[in-house]
Amino acid sequence: MSTLIQYSVFDMDRTITRGGSYSPWLLYWAWHEAPWRLLFLPLSLLAGAAYVAGLVSRGRLKEINHRLLMGRRVPIERIAPRAEGFARRMVPGRTFRGARARIEAEKAEGRTVVIATASYTFYVHAIAARLGVEHVVGTKSHRDASGAVLAKLDGENCYDGAKRDMVAEALPPRETLHVRFFSDHHSDAPMFEWADEGFAINPTPKLRALGEARGWQVIEWE
Repeated sequence: MSTLIQYSVFDMDRTITRGGSYSPWLLYWAWHEAPWRLLFLPLSLLAGAAYVAGLVSRGRLKEINHRLLMGRRVPIERIAPRAEGFARRMVPGRTFRGARARIEAEKAEGRTVVIATASYTFYVHAIAARLGVEHVVGTKSHRDASGAVLAKLDGENCYDGAKRDMVAEALPPRETLHVRFFSDHHSDAPMFEWADEGFAINPTPKLRALGEARGWQVIEWE
């Protein structure tokens, strides 16, 4: 029997980072690029209320907030330096020491580390690079003919079952793999079930209960 390829897949928000990254990214962008867009924050809150009420999907909420706080179309050459600046804020100061240490330990074992996140890849790549991670699976945005980023999802929001499907598509055939998965949230249950080993990091109560039932390891980072 051939040796299995070793992968370690990490959720990002609240697993590696101490909190969410999408709202902080939007605020960081607006503050540095177009402070007048902060006037749209009440509309962003209304959109959030519409999501809670079930009137818009999580992916549509992401598009609305993107349009309000970043704009309909942004050249990628404007985003890249801001993403790097945002990543410097996030790593190491707003990441868990335990997460950084575990990523290095997984790499030392010869495992390929992947960050799989619902956050947009156009800024996650900069965070991943500062963590020494080359591979990212995340939510993508449409680009126009010039490569500019548009306020529209390109494919699925990388969340829940869609995250599992997107990771499965990005990795080699499942039968050739051994996969560890790390996450804080019960929405990642499909990924936990898909993986060979699960690690519930500072888990939500629902994930803690599910992890105890499934035999996944529970880890508290800081």
